Amino acid sequence: MYNNNFVEFKKERDLGAIISDTFKFLRLEWKPFFGAILKTAFLPIILAIAALFFYTFSFPNIFGTNIDIYEDGIYQEPNLGLLFTSIFAVCVFFLIAYVIMNITALYYIKSYVDNNGKVDFEMIKERVKDKFWSFTGLFILVGIIVVISALLCFFPAIYTGVVLSLAAPILVYHNMGVSDTVSYSFSFVKGHWWETFGVMFVVGIITTVAGYIFSIPAMIYFFIKMGTIISANDPAILAESLVDPIYLILNGISYIGQFILYGVTLVSSVLIYFDINEQKNASGAIDKINSLGN
Repeated sequence: MYNNNFVEFKKERDLGAIISDTFKFLRLEWKPFFGAILKTAFLPIILAIAALFFYTFSFPNIFGTNIDIYEDGIYQEPNLGLLFTSIFAVCVFFLIAYVIMNITALYYIKSYVDNNGKVDFEMIKERVKDKFWSFTGLFILVGIIVVISALLCFFPAIYTGVVLSLAAPILVYHNMGVSDTVSYSFSFVKGHWWETFGVMFVVGIITTVAGYIFSIPAMIYFFIKMGTIISANDPAILAESLVDPIYLILNGISYIGQFILYGVTLVSSVLIYFDINEQKNASGAIDKINSLGN
C-alpha cells in the first residue's frame, strides 16, 4: 500500500519533482530532522556564531582602539595577530558546524530510507563520531579544489563546485575514501551536470530569499543606526555600531536561520544523488524487484 507520509528517495525525478519532494520531506520530517541536527550541531553552531562575533568585536581593535590617527598624524598599525586569530577561529568553528550538520542530515536520510521512514538516532550519533574526520578532510579538499579552480577562472569554479556538491552524499552511500570520493564525483555527475546545476541554482535562490527574511530585523535595526551615524559624522560611532548588543543578537538569529536553511540544500543534494544513481544503476528498481521475493 502506498504511504503518502513517506518520501521515496530511490527514484528518478525531474527538477520540479526534486524541489517539491525536498519540501515535502521537510514538511513531514521537519521536527525530528532539525531536532537531530540541533542535538548534534547546536554547540558547534553557537561556537561558530560566537567566533563570528569575536571577529566583529575585535575589528575595531585590529586598527587600534579608535580607528583614527595618533596625535602626530601617523595611523596606528593593524593588530595582525588579532586579525588572523579571529579569522582562524571563524574558519575552524564554521567548518566543524557544517561538517557535523552534513553528517547528521545525510545519515538521518540514510536511516530514513533504509528503515522505510523510521530513524535510528543512536546510529546518527555514532556516525557523527566515526565520520567526523572523513567529512572534515572531504570539506577541506573540496574547498582547496574550488579555490584553485576559481584562481584559474570563474567558470571552472562553477563546474567543480556543482560536481563536488554531491561529494558528501557519495561519501555516505559509497563508503569511499576522501580522495576516491572526489574522483568518483566527476564521473558520477558526468552527463548530468546541467540538471544538478539547475536544482542547486533554484534551491540556492529559494534559500537565499528565505535567508533574507531572517535578516530583515537586523537590517532594519542597522539602517536605523546608520541614520544616527550619518548625522553624527563620527567614525567612532560606526565602530561602536558593529558591537551593538541588540544588533549582534538580531544577527545571531539570522545566522541560526541560515544554518537551518542549509538543511534544505542537504535534502535536495540527496534527491539529486538518487536521481542520477537511478538513471545510471537503477538500484531502487532492483531493490523493489528483490523485495517482491521476500
